[in-house]
Amino acid sequence: MVIRLGIAFLAVWASLPVRAQHPQATIDNGRVTAKIYLPQEAAGYYRGTRFDWSGVIYSLQCGGHEYFGEWQKSDDPYLHDRITGPVESYSVGPHQKMGDAFLRIGVGVCDKAESTARHPFRVVDHGQWEVQKGGNWIAMQHVVKYGKTGYHYVKRLTLTPDRPELVIDHFLHNTGAVPIETQVYNHNFFVIDQQPTGPDFVVGFPFELTAERDLGGFGAVQGKNLVYLREIPAGDYLISTFRGFETDAPRHHAFWLENRKIKAGVRMVTDRPLSKLQLWSPRTTICPEPFIDLKIGAGHADRWSIRYTFYSL
Repeated sequence: MVIRLGIAFLAVWASLPVRAQHPQATIDNGRVTAKIYLPQEAAGYYRGTRFDWSGVIYSLQCGGHEYFGEWQKSDDPYLHDRITGPVESYSVGPHQKMGDAFLRIGVGVCDKAESTARHPFRVVDHGQWEVQKGGNWIAMQHVVKYGKTGYHYVKRLTLTPDRPELVIDHFLHNTGAVPIETQVYNHNFFVIDQQPTGPDFVVGFPFELTAERDLGGFGAVQGKNLVYLREIPAGDYLISTFRGFETDAPRHHAFWLENRKIKAGVRMVTDRPLSKLQLWSPRTTICPEPFIDLKIGAGHADRWSIRYTFYSL
């Protein structure tokens, strides 16, 4: 099944309720149901320039629990962080800068013309998006070519048959004449049953954790765990980078997040070593942010995967 969004399609959607106006799709494996906003320059839920437009999950339900959702109130699709789910952001490497313009993977070609604090950049070349899906999977392809730079990017979301599991596979082919050098991180944006960030949550890692800044009285490191000491009030947040992982050990690129009150948890593992680890959490979302480094020569490609397992305590 291939999804292409034309003018007639968009005209029909313009008469629907606000959420339904955004192109979207649902995948299901009998144990997990995920609802995804599709990348689309005219009517997409997210049209900002910070995050990859593909794989924006606004709902994932498993075992009677909701794991993702809106964590802030905004109707502005161009706001740089008005987004949901396990989304990724790619830094702009030295070869992706072209005067006032730059190439951001998963977004397109951007520049700073008429920029504001809320909208620091605009997209001047969206490239070409195509979406294919089956019952338990969806794949989003993005092709961009600009000057000496270009790429073919595929993100595929698969709900593993008969398992409470989501796998995100990435394929990035450098079709340009210069290297792609980028650091990519997944922001995650967990919103588990709308529970406020506080002592019911714990975030665990497979290594002894060291915070690189004061946690503001909101949290504390206890061995391999980050625990919350009190609820984070609206308008405030906890943020820090963390040390303790080995940069050549893929086994350290993992974490688990649990809420002991509602007895819901999720574990993430991947196949690449960490280059940096940060965690940010206001009152409405908890975001372990693992970073990896990519360097792809002209004409070459790379692949990597992330696996989420959802469970009850």
